[in-house]
Amino acid sequence: MLKRIDRIQITARDAEAVAARWTEVVDAVVTGRDSVPALAARRVVIQAGASELEILQPTGEGPVADHLTSGRGGVFAAGVATGDLDALAASLGRNGVEPLRLEGQLFLPGSALGIPGLDMLVSPHVERAPVGLLAEFYEVTHLTADAAHASAAIARLFALDARFFVAIRSETYGYDGALTLFRPDALHRIETIHPYERGKTMARYFDRFGPSLYMCYAETDDLPRVRERLVRVAPQGWTGSVTNDDGLFIHPKTLGGVMVGVSRRSFAWTWSGHPDRVTNVSGVR
Repeated sequence: MLKRIDRIQITARDAEAVAARWTEVVDAVVTGRDSVPALAARRVVIQAGASELEILQPTGEGPVADHLTSGRGGVFAAGVATGDLDALAASLGRNGVEPLRLEGQLFLPGSALGIPGLDMLVSPHVERAPVGLLAEFYEVTHLTADAAHASAAIARLFALDARFFVAIRSETYGYDGALTLFRPDALHRIETIHPYERGKTMARYFDRFGPSLYMCYAETDDLPRVRERLVRVAPQGWTGSVTNDDGLFIHPKTLGGVMVGVSRRSFAWTWSGHPDRVTNVSGVR
């Protein structure tokens, strides 16, 4: 029932300033401004690649203000797209989940899903021509104490085939869990993982905030150009090799509190079950 990671929701104390920063760093484009009374927030929407980013600024007490007050900031909800919003809402209802209906969207708190820390926003699927330096978002990372429970719940609630999920483990970053691929032929997924190695960055974050959303990942068709832009406008705000054309990380301070991993097109298949699908820099497998 899910087609793709369609958008990311983040919280910010100054939505306009964060939108301007995304425009400067990755050539994102502002596409809308409105309010979301149910979340007590004003919203600036930008397009980055073929995806959108919703920047929420609190207008009073509510979940957006609470998210900022907690000290987290950054990713507030993982945005997914479906071809039939009403059918998905009905399916969730049969599973005992009552979404919060926004204007043309469904907001699903982790408490309603039974998946602590995984707040989700569901939108109708829309095809967009990419803009800027990014191609699209394809992953949101969810930190949990029980990745097996979370991945099973994601499969059940959204009618996903868990046979296509990919087990993942990183000794470098100290986590394990699953990539809940929405479709076998695309990278779009929730990465639901348990940070098991105490003392590492991800585990420290988990120790402080508990189950939560941690970061997101995007693809690009021109990683060298992304890197060149970062060197120019945020020289201390990214991590990666100047000789590696496969991927890099943009630090939270650069893009309004959200950490963004950026990989070149197809390269994430390296750790996503199909390394045979990775093309080289010239586009050849």
